[in-house]
Amino acid sequence: MSETAKWYVIHTYSGYENKVKQNIEKVVENRRLHDLIQEVRVPMEKVTEFSEGKSREIERKTYPGYVLVKMIVTDDSWYVVRNTRGCTGFVGPASEPTPLSDEEVEKMFGIEVRSLEVDFGIGDRVQVSGTSMDGSVGVVQNINLDERTVDLAISMFGRETQVTLPIGNVVRADL
Repeated sequence: MSETAKWYVIHTYSGYENKVKQNIEKVVENRRLHDLIQEVRVPMEKVTEFSEGKSREIERKTYPGYVLVKMIVTDDSWYVVRNTRGCTGFVGPASEPTPLSDEEVEKMFGIEVRSLEVDFGIGDRVQVSGTSMDGSVGVVQNINLDERTVDLAISMFGRETQVTLPIGNVVRADL
């Protein structure tokens, strides 16, 4: 068995990630296993959500159904994790603990992940708000999440005009 702690992935029932984390931490505390099970994490990401013309920052699980645990694999530590309520086993061949590579750990913890969600897609009808074209209705041609813009086809003066606007100035039109 390994003498240095490595990161492992455990699979949980959906929605039980935080409960599994708490249960493992409680057992570690009660049995004084801090030297074997050093850290338990439920990876989270910040997401900007746009809905009804408003944006809000939320946190959500990066990997739903999974919990990461930094541990030294021994019979005791394996038993604690494997027998935690809500945990279905380790991720790896035949449910054997397989450590993450350094590159995988770096990707998971080294960079804060920021993504963006919108409640409309290409081809949807949307309404412009908060600009001089307030109330105009257009059809989404393209969504650029990196630049946080949306390209619309809007009918102006009897012809179709292409317009690029910030995502926050576009609301799904329920027409």
